[in-house]
Amino acid sequence: MLEKEILNFERTAIVGIVTQNQNEEKLTEYLDELEFLTFTAGGEVIKRFWQKMDKPNPKTFLGTGKIDEIHHYVKENNISTLIFDDELSPSQQKNISRIIDCKILDRTNLILDIFAQRAETSYARTQVELAQCQYLLPRLSGLWTHLERQKGGIGMRGPGETEIETDRRIVRDRISLLKEKIKTIDKQMAIQRSNRGAMVRVALVGYTNVGKSTLMNAIGKSEVFVENKLFATLDTTVRKVVIKNLPFLLSDTVGFIRKLPTQLVESFKSTLDEVREADLLLHVVDISHPDFEDHIASVNQILQDIKANDKPTIMVFNKIDSYKHLTIAEDDLMTEKTPRHYTLSEWKSTWMNRVGAENALFISATNKENFEEFRERVYEAVRQIHITRFPYNKFLYPDYKDVEEKDSDE
Repeated sequence: MLEKEILNFERTAIVGIVTQNQNEEKLTEYLDELEFLTFTAGGEVIKRFWQKMDKPNPKTFLGTGKIDEIHHYVKENNISTLIFDDELSPSQQKNISRIIDCKILDRTNLILDIFAQRAETSYARTQVELAQCQYLLPRLSGLWTHLERQKGGIGMRGPGETEIETDRRIVRDRISLLKEKIKTIDKQMAIQRSNRGAMVRVALVGYTNVGKSTLMNAIGKSEVFVENKLFATLDTTVRKVVIKNLPFLLSDTVGFIRKLPTQLVESFKSTLDEVREADLLLHVVDISHPDFEDHIASVNQILQDIKANDKPTIMVFNKIDSYKHLTIAEDDLMTEKTPRHYTLSEWKSTWMNRVGAENALFISATNKENFEEFRERVYEAVRQIHITRFPYNKFLYPDYKDVEEKDSDE
């Protein structure tokens, strides 16, 4: 079945550049992620291209020689899609398309396409369509030169198919209509959130594919879709969860990613409102991923962008069952011990010291390893918030009667 699925994948090549701000090691990390994004969208990466440059060529992103090399490779190896790791300007996309006879996409276009595939609800589809229209508008003139080979496949789902034959005026009208529709839904969502009362709200945040939905299912006993692909969950899911005798609301939000398109941040405002209005954040991290520190930094940056970086946060390092560390030979004195060589116990010590013992946890959501400590930690954090909100709750706080009698005596 898997072999049959791979045979149906589009043959793609991916492209990146090494600059003063992005060395070869960092580019390799980004291209690895771009390859996973491509697989998620339905493509198979056949070849990687990269070039060292001070800055991207304003006309064709890459140098003339590299563009010619890619052109010949695409022609000789039946490559249908070429994907650039950085966002291309409309003129760059147009110029490259004139030279290379295949679909030309960038990272933003690819992420938007994955969102279009994953959107299940009417609201999510509206948000994605708005983001795609905003991305498409300045590129219409360029796309018209090669419409026939752009039909179907990676990067052309949703409005990429339905709006491609329209002019700028119609797309602008569509954008206005979608914005009004989202405003209406935003009001409905705000009312729904206000109707939840004063219950403590906890939001799962983190990089895409770190196990948030698996953790949601394990805690809330819900059936949130889980798959080992990027952006498996797009629609926000909210569940009432009870730990011991304490109820609270738990929301599973869309995963973040490096170079997240600005169009998506704007379109998914209400989805991100679940994070903004949360009382407690559970920042889930895939500790088995070699670049998890970069993932943490990316998530923290987005939280800062949406003004949610000052909330109480518990760092939940997930997938300890998949954690592997590199060993260093005792006689290899020239090898510097980097974070990638740390053992799990060393990581625990490092992170416990850095963020505070009360704010870091190491679990496996799949195997429910160390799950009791996780539940206890979440319970205590929610309870502290609950006490400030409901200071005289008899059911939760046995000392309630004493407090009440003391108040009456006074």
